This record gives sequence, structure tokens and C-alpha cells, in this order.
Amino acid sequence: MRTIAAITATALVLSGCGLGGSRLNPLNWFGGDREVRAAPTERAAPQIPLVDQVVSLQVDQAPGGAIVSTVGLPPTQGFWDAELVPVPSEDGSTYVLEFQLLPPPAPQPQGTQPSREVLAGTFLSDQTLAGVRRIAVQGARNQRVVSR
Repeated sequence: MRTIAAITATALVLSGCGLGGSRLNPLNWFGGDREVRAAPTERAAPQIPLVDQVVSLQVDQAPGGAIVSTVGLPPTQGFWDAELVPVPSEDGSTYVLEFQLLPPPAPQPQGTQPSREVLAGTFLSDQTLAGVRRIAVQGARNQRVVSR
């Protein structure tokens, strides 16, 4: 009887993982990103500038935590040294990252969107994510958010 109960419980748990929208599925811990228009925020000067727009945000589960990958869109070509920098958040359930990058040393043409896109990523440990329900990446004009 115990064996049947154990097999039934295991089957129920595994079937929950197979459901695409299930909260039990560890591959679904962070859903698709959504855009939030950002109001200009006060930043202590001098700091590295923020990317103009955050185009996409993806969070993938990894051993010991999660990998945050994002694409930003600066106003012109030539921006470099992109970095996701954690910033304090008043809400402990939201982990906020600023998408910072350095401007080109000389004026550059605007170019097409694909030629301006800049990638940035970081690893967040399970300890860092403890209690976190949302991850937000902040740009100058918007932010992207994923929720568990």
C-alpha cells in the first residue's frame, strides 16, 4: 500500500511539472517579461549612464540560482561595457538591476536597431533570490519585469 501511495504522489508531482503554466514546474519559475514605463529616477552622480531602453529580459534557471539575460537599446552605436548592477529596492520581494553601459568615446551614427543592441547578463544565486518574487531591469526610459 505504501508503494502505491508513493508512486501516486510521485506521478502527481511529475505531472505538475509537465504543465506549461504550473507553478510546480521549476522551468517556469520566472515567466515572460513585460515592459513598465519608468519615470526618471534620482541617481547619485557621477554614475555610469543607463541604457536608453530595455528591449528584452529573460531569467533562466541554473544550478545554484538563475541567469539573468537582457538586451538593451542605446540611442546610437558604439556603447560598450554593459553591466547589470543591483540597486536597493524598497520592496524586498523585487530585485532591481540597473542596465549600465559606457558611451562611445566619439560621436557615432544612430544606425539600425539591431546594430545598436547591447547584451548584458548576470548570475543570481539561490541565496540572493530567497524571497524574491520579481526581477526588474531598469533603463532610462523603461524597465522590464519578470515574475514568479
